[in-house]
Amino acid sequence: MTGAAVGLVLARPARLLGEEAFFMELVAGMEEALSSVDLSVLLHVVRDHEAEVATWRRWDRDRLVDAIVVADVTGDDPRLQVLSQLQLPAVVLGGPVQGLPVASIFVDDDAAARAVVAGLAELGHRDLARVSGPRRLWHTRQRDLAFADECARRGMGVRVVEGDYSEEAGTRLTRALLEGERTPTAIVYDNDAMAAAGLAQAAACGRPVPSQLSIVAWDDSTLCRLASPALSVIAVDVHAMGEQLAGVVLGAIAGDPPQVHRAAPHRLVLRGSTGPACPSPSPSAPEPLP
Repeated sequence: MTGAAVGLVLARPARLLGEEAFFMELVAGMEEALSSVDLSVLLHVVRDHEAEVATWRRWDRDRLVDAIVVADVTGDDPRLQVLSQLQLPAVVLGGPVQGLPVASIFVDDDAAARAVVAGLAELGHRDLARVSGPRRLWHTRQRDLAFADECARRGMGVRVVEGDYSEEAGTRLTRALLEGERTPTAIVYDNDAMAAAGLAQAAACGRPVPSQLSIVAWDDSTLCRLASPALSVIAVDVHAMGEQLAGVVLGAIAGDPPQVHRAAPHRLVLRGSTGPACPSPSPSAPEPLP
């Protein structure tokens, strides 16, 4: 080994790392597994994918890392074509099952999205909303498609609005959803920060949770468990995913042929933020004049 590190570049605002627990928990799992072979994770945050690719090329040229991890795969992701030009082993987290040039870990977002729709349907919910992550991301598109298809199959309505994983987006988009003429009885958020912000905004809008609105967050975290009420989640053990990712990276460094590995399936965990559906409140009628 040369650089004694595994490189992970994230093309996103650095401030989001302080709001969203996913990548910090993922890195913690990787570090735990890599420490036994004296490797660590080199995390670098950049403004866009062009800067990410430039970082890969510099790491490759200067032999600063022993492998790289590719996250946040987009549709028709141009970064994937670059991987075959590098000497560095690489592993993709997420993305499609087929067509990747390197080893990958497949996360079944389709099944998870259908499971949460089914769970909410069993509680009588017919009007759902989804506050998604950026639509350019491959996994966001898979969730969008699965939500729409499963809701259509069950005769349920769904409205999807695009967020960016931030607290601000959770607050703003929840307010817009709850101020509409036909409001949802349940909202599913693509991460914990947006869901926690949505919980607070629901209270501000006079929609108590869960008696008048149910909320579900994607990915469990301490924030979800400590919220009041505790947030229902589409749960996956992110720490264990990081350990699995580290194992696949070590295999790539050792020269294992590329193959697709599957992450543990997500589970719907219902907590205090989810309950039976209540009728969507209609706009208040004007009071008669005395």
